[in-house]
Amino acid sequence: MRFAFFSNDHPPIHVHVRGSDGVAKFEVNPVRLLENKGLKPKDLKLAEALILENEELIVKRWNEFFNR
Repeated sequence: MRFAFFSNDHPPIHVHVRGSDGVAKFEVNPVRLLENKGLKPKDLKLAEALILENEELIVKRWNEFFNR
């Protein structure tokens, strides 16, 4: 599973997730699924857990990436 920001992304803080079966997008604070295109429920749960576990780091990296 890969987690990414895109250079043309916009608030709210969110992360794109790519898995073997598809892609999804999660808002980070609060963590919630915004979009799913093919990821299986077990992969969505894993992605959500990883985002929750790393929420502070994701917010920090988002702010660094977008110079905020």
